[in-house]
Amino acid sequence: MNTPQLRVIIVDDEALARQLIREYLASHTDISVIEECANGFEAVKAITEIHPDLVFLDIQMPKLSGFEVLELTQRKHGVIFTTAYDQYALKAFEVHALDYLLKPFSRERFDAALAHARQHIQDAITWEVPSSLTSDKKTERILIRDGVQVHVIPVTQIDYIEAQDDYIAIYTAGKCYLKTQTLADIEKQLDPSRFVRIHRSYIVHVERIARIELYAKDSRTAILRDGKQIPISRSGYDHIKQLL
Repeated sequence: MNTPQLRVIIVDDEALARQLIREYLASHTDISVIEECANGFEAVKAITEIHPDLVFLDIQMPKLSGFEVLELTQRKHGVIFTTAYDQYALKAFEVHALDYLLKPFSRERFDAALAHARQHIQDAITWEVPSSLTSDKKTERILIRDGVQVHVIPVTQIDYIEAQDDYIAIYTAGKCYLKTQTLADIEKQLDPSRFVRIHRSYIVHVERIARIELYAKDSRTAILRDGKQIPISRSGYDHIKQLL
């Protein structure tokens, strides 16, 4: 019986690191390296378009980290992390990565990781990626994939966020970006000292609030610095009073 070919992508910003993995893979006749990526943006495009069986993924790269690549692609299987830093091992295994290769790694260690991954892929064992890979740390930027483009929005530039069915609309500097995520989930990622949920459909950057006006009895409205008016619920007013 023929062994099925595994389609592999190598992602690393260091050319020598990509070359080493390619050399290690050369002796495995069931492996086809179908793409090499030198940064996270290339990786997002390749993973989305090619859907490889296995990805060797560096973690610390310019612009996008390996974890951010997984978040943007929502990849749920077939990843081996390769990195020179051991501090990400816990996070990697929390998301059930197939293996974690710490540079410099030997051919024997590489082959063992590949064998482990091969077995899991052939058994079609999947692993789940949480919606937030940084749940233990408040995010500093929001990533939004738009086709092959990736918008990187620093949270300091966000004015407010609105729930829209299965999406959230992120408003910043007069622009609006849609992202498939719930308002409750994005709320967990934001610093509660800077962002407050003032209504079941709205989270507001506290620094963008110019004033609060009484709209009716027990009903208030937040007026942002750009003039935008956002309703405040009773519980939302309790929350915002603690920050103002």
